[in-house]
Amino acid sequence: MSHPAPPRTDNLTLAVRQAVADGLLGEDRPLAGFVDVQGVRESVAALHEAFAGVPDVLHAFSAKACPLVPVLRLLADAGMGCEVASPGELRVALDAGFAPSRIVLDSPAKTRRELEEALSLGIAVNADNLAELERIDALRPADCASVLGVRVNPQVGGGSIGAMSTATAHSKFGVALRDPGARERVVEAYARRPWLTRLHAHVGSQGCPLPLIARGLAALHRLAEEINARVGHRQVTSLDLGGGLPVNFADDCVTPTYAEYVAALTAVEPALLDGSYQLVTEFGRSLLAKNGFTAGLVEYVKESGGRRIALTHAGAQVATRTVFMPEDWPVRVSAYGPDGTPKTGPLVPHDIAGPLCFAGDVVAHERPLPELAEGDVVVLHDTGAYYFSAPWAYNSLPRPAVYGYLVRDGRAAFATVRPAQSVREISAESGLHRADALLTGFAVPSLR
Repeated sequence: MSHPAPPRTDNLTLAVRQAVADGLLGEDRPLAGFVDVQGVRESVAALHEAFAGVPDVLHAFSAKACPLVPVLRLLADAGMGCEVASPGELRVALDAGFAPSRIVLDSPAKTRRELEEALSLGIAVNADNLAELERIDALRPADCASVLGVRVNPQVGGGSIGAMSTATAHSKFGVALRDPGARERVVEAYARRPWLTRLHAHVGSQGCPLPLIARGLAALHRLAEEINARVGHRQVTSLDLGGGLPVNFADDCVTPTYAEYVAALTAVEPALLDGSYQLVTEFGRSLLAKNGFTAGLVEYVKESGGRRIALTHAGAQVATRTVFMPEDWPVRVSAYGPDGTPKTGPLVPHDIAGPLCFAGDVVAHERPLPELAEGDVVVLHDTGAYYFSAPWAYNSLPRPAVYGYLVRDGRAAFATVRPAQSVREISAESGLHRADALLTGFAVPSLR
């Protein structure tokens, strides 16, 4: 007899307790990230289910959200493709096992070498601008298998987080469609290049409401129809619906859902999802954020100016956006005892501070929590994307270990995704093997 899976918070609690029991969290391992493997699979399944009525769609995970090879391989196994935006992301995507035909390369500053590699492998490329198209003209082999397109900026406006809005009037991304003459130049570029068969747009994700995203992607559809009408046949056959979904960081509820995203697109432009075009999506944060958490040890607790401050090992190095933009990127914090069980008792306001040497390294201010003490554990929720997977190296702090976990029969089991970085590895990355380079490493110019 099957039983329904426990809620996400129940699995997290089991994982924290077991991680402490297994020695993955403690005095010698004061910080770690955790990925809920079953949760990831369920999120991917929800995405596929929402698009079940679309005949031809490639869901390409945005690698920047979690560029860890084992996580990417899990996503590939679950049926995802991969969107990459740098040589490093392309390398990890290939190493994770994504077929080149299921990889999409987006970047506003691709070098000729990057383009040449992608075109030789048959990786899809979205040119960021018309000058990049000229490079592709020169580099594209006659037998090129890459699907090629252009990124356009529909200039529909920004959401509540300017830094995350990519369809503003002055966005650095894509060809700005509303600038004088730009739309005609894009149409002409397609008319001159029959191998251009895809259009791409990206409105944004966090802070961007669904109606704004839908308006931008509807504009993409209208441009595709215009191009096809101009050339007299269906040259543009696929639309890359870039961008993601905003994530609810306030509680465990998943909102908006992929089904709501599909409904919003359909409401604005029903033909967008009717099968006339192959679709590509590029979700990242919405697939991983709620399927990961960060756990850090409380090293000290002290009072300052009447404020209770918990000094932990989870700071700006793993929660960079939260520390520098706390209004836009708040995180929930939970308190656990040294044995990994949830703390109870009267709530006391705490500042949850990190270990970095600057005063602003605080991930939560005056957060009501059961009274914390040395040896306790704090959990930062919804950090499966962009947090522990892309740490900041300030103060030469080591990258934390990352573990995947599965809960079966009331017990969590772990697999190492990335081991914690050692201090010797930090030194090696910092030029250890060239320690004398600035003393003896200069060639003496010959005298003539």
